[in-house]
Amino acid sequence: MPNTKDDVYGDHISHKFNDELMELKTEFLTMGGMVEAQVERAIQALVDNDGSLADEVRAGDKKVDQMEMDIDEEATLIIARRQPTARDLRLVISVIKMVADLERVGDEAKKIAKFAIKLNEEGQAPRGYVEVRHIGNHVLAMLHDALDAFARLDSEQALRIMKEDKRVDEEYQAAARTLLTFMMEDTRNISRCMSVMWVLRALERVGDHACNIAENVIFMVKGEDVRHTPVEEAEKVVGR
Repeated sequence: MPNTKDDVYGDHISHKFNDELMELKTEFLTMGGMVEAQVERAIQALVDNDGSLADEVRAGDKKVDQMEMDIDEEATLIIARRQPTARDLRLVISVIKMVADLERVGDEAKKIAKFAIKLNEEGQAPRGYVEVRHIGNHVLAMLHDALDAFARLDSEQALRIMKEDKRVDEEYQAAARTLLTFMMEDTRNISRCMSVMWVLRALERVGDHACNIAENVIFMVKGEDVRHTPVEEAEKVVGR
């Protein structure tokens, strides 16, 4: 795992403590990779009208849920055994928060898969798939970069992800307006287009969770909570 000048985890006298912190980070990134794949496969199932792949995504959600519980337990044990302070405590607390975001991303992937199955049975919607692919690629890139920022403790990259969240919101709103206009023009397609609308909403939420992870990376590195603050304020924190 790459290091940066900000990465001072793993320099304790206790090698066992070093190993525990490194294992916690590795398990989190493993879960992140799994969730990232779940979202990608769910989008593919929808676009390709692949009901079997969508079923696989839904079944895979149980493994994501189990990983969340396992990581939570490991983090709790580290707090109990080691009573970490300062940066170490921020790492463990942030992992507990971020793993919840990953689990919710997994839920959004499962939701997309559910609508993929529905559309596989009803017939594909006439509009919205280009927007699904576009916004899907955008939020997948955000999620990937958020995990990378965590791995490298890169607060500047985390800040860039926070800035991307506004663009995703704008793309989602534009896509929703386009679909609503189409539904008003041809009411026969309302049900199927609404399924695509819910998929777009799920993808927008994936972007929100990637942003939450990025905010926690900044907290880990800089020691300041930038949640619910304007991006301009977070920029000042990262620049210090």
